[in-house]
Amino acid sequence: MRYTLLGRSGIRVSELALGTMTFGDDWGWGASRETSARLLDLYAEAGGNFVDTADAYTGGTSESVIGATLRGRRDRFVIGTKYSLQTQPGDLNTAGNHRKNLVTSLEASLRRLETDHVDVLWVHARDTLTPLPEVMRALDDQVRAGKVLHVGVSDWPAWEIAQANTLAELRGWSPFVGVQLRYNLLSRSPDSELMPMAQAHDLAVLAWGPLAEGRLTGKYLDGGEGRLTRGGWDFSGTAEDHVVREVVAVAEAGGWTPAQVAYAWLRSRSGTIIPLLGATSEQQLASNLASTDITLDDSTLRRLDELSAPVLGFPHDVMRGEDMIGLAYGDQWREVTDHRRASRRPVNDNPALA
Repeated sequence: MRYTLLGRSGIRVSELALGTMTFGDDWGWGASRETSARLLDLYAEAGGNFVDTADAYTGGTSESVIGATLRGRRDRFVIGTKYSLQTQPGDLNTAGNHRKNLVTSLEASLRRLETDHVDVLWVHARDTLTPLPEVMRALDDQVRAGKVLHVGVSDWPAWEIAQANTLAELRGWSPFVGVQLRYNLLSRSPDSELMPMAQAHDLAVLAWGPLAEGRLTGKYLDGGEGRLTRGGWDFSGTAEDHVVREVVAVAEAGGWTPAQVAYAWLRSRSGTIIPLLGATSEQQLASNLASTDITLDDSTLRRLDELSAPVLGFPHDVMRGEDMIGLAYGDQWREVTDHRRASRRPVNDNPALA
């Protein structure tokens, strides 16, 4: 296991985070408390230190399992939890991003996690009823109170995250240091706006759904294991099966599992991409952790990139033409190198123009 920095913070986190939505079988699926505790121990033994949960996961069981399992060693881990989603049906104020829900949700999470602070508090979803200044100021108050060290955001549009961080920086509040996105070889729409925004604001990206709800394991090809549904969503489409077949082929050629290839592809992306591992068995988690030993070669990465390339739409489609590039950057644009970019790639290789 290697480590990276969480956005603009100096906090060190492991290159794979442990997602714990499967901790607890309260929802009729997932892992028992005992199995969940063993999964957390296995992740820790592999060098992992970044644990992600939420107050809404399995009715609070996920947080309780983490608190009990890490008792006496909590400070060795970077623990992140989330608030926003309704926790008490029938009580409107147990949902949303407003200050009341933030305070009550955080206090409940701290009790279940058996700690006096969380390292990262994520806003779980956008609530357009709550003004953005209220959200950012309320989060900053918890940072100043010492109950939260850093704040992050999940499942927001790019423009609003940029607006929130700009507002926080202008007013001296705590900005988001990370963003959680559904990002994988079958879901690359974030490449249009969210990923460029994350790099511009130096946000770490926690990629949830890295296996596309299991499709990237190949087990649903050709109707295998029936239809894939969860939470009212149907992920059983076949439009991207050619991508899945390529992942399976790469895995067979390298002696890996398709899941390991999917994780390795995520880790190859530019910026700080931290895949969220999810598992319900020790064998599954151990196999996914082994993806850190895999480095895909350039030709394989190019093939996967091309097969999974998203349609970026406007304004990318307009700006990618050579005539427009020449007008925007000048007729000698091929001779320009942007040394501010870590890879030192010429401007014509800018993903925004590709």
